[in-house]
Amino acid sequence: MEETFVHLHTHSTYSILDSAIKIPELVKKLKELDYKSCALTDHGTMAGLMDFYKEMRKEGLKPILGMEAYVAPFGKKVRERSNSKHLVLLCESLTGYYNLVKIQSDASINGMYYKPRTDFEMLEKHHEGLIALSACMGGEVQNHILEDRYDEAKASAINYDRIFGRGNFYLEMQDFGTRDCIKVNDGLRRLSAETGIPLVC
Repeated sequence: MEETFVHLHTHSTYSILDSAIKIPELVKKLKELDYKSCALTDHGTMAGLMDFYKEMRKEGLKPILGMEAYVAPFGKKVRERSNSKHLVLLCESLTGYYNLVKIQSDASINGMYYKPRTDFEMLEKHHEGLIALSACMGGEVQNHILEDRYDEAKASAINYDRIFGRGNFYLEMQDFGTRDCIKVNDGLRRLSAETGIPLVC
């Protein structure tokens, strides 16, 4: 089977109360379905990456190491429980891995408020070697579209594109067949056409 799709946003049991996927079972299923690669992007943690890396390599598959970060748009010092939006970060290189370690460690030590949060300052400082996806409905761009704030969604997308550099930030589309998904995906397609920021499914 020729590979036409790679999962770039995948959670495991390390995403507490969010996924029941065990890493060995995930890798076994990927092998069964003849996938060649997959990303692991657990919520706010890199704890499963070593297990994932070893299991994937054992089966001759390419692991893409990542994390779904919680970004505090007003800064991680602002103590507001709802003050965090999702952002998928994928390592493109060893430098990217080291930068992701720095982002995650700082989020847990200095940004922890119910969840380990990072901010734009950390992303600006440690973006090299990382590819970012706008994430799910919990992402900043998607959230603005969902709440009919298109101009703010566009400004957010342009800001992330500036931080990570053209070709390193993607607008992530998901399809669960809901009205919200249709609305968000329509908005993302419009954003992509107007800004040139590429789409990823």
